[in-house]
Amino acid sequence: CELYKRYAKAMLNVAHRITNSVEEAEDVLQEAFVRAFTKLDSYKGDATFGAWLKRIVVNTAINHLRSKKLDTIALDERMDVPEELSMSNDCKEVPWKMHEIRKAISILPEGYRVVFSLYVIEGYDHGEISLILNISEATSKSQFSRARKKLRQILENRTYV
Repeated sequence: CELYKRYAKAMLNVAHRITNSVEEAEDVLQEAFVRAFTKLDSYKGDATFGAWLKRIVVNTAINHLRSKKLDTIALDERMDVPEELSMSNDCKEVPWKMHEIRKAISILPEGYRVVFSLYVIEGYDHGEISLILNISEATSKSQFSRARKKLRQILENRTYV
């Protein structure tokens, strides 16, 4: 099918960033496309088809992780978290190559990696992430903040090699 050819690679990358496994990402991709094709009549054109499909892939990947009963990192919901967690201080000059950063992201703890990927790579805001993952917005922000710190630590110590 033309839709599959057009979107499969990009959607596989989305699924892989969330599942951290090529095999699981392939399973997620197949399941997501089946869901999309069976619900094609519900596509209203409010967003691009790619954005609509990406949402299905993300939700399918998250459901896949849930079905594996992977624990997200427990965080104190009452933590004081700044309203906006800016990446600007971290992005002045990055001394690492992209493949090093990808590898470091892949070894983040599951909860950190999923929130980090959804926020930074997929472009969801913390409100959307909280709905997708069924966590509070404060937890999403906390996991993102801790993911950034852990990622920097991994990269600075070169523990991704």
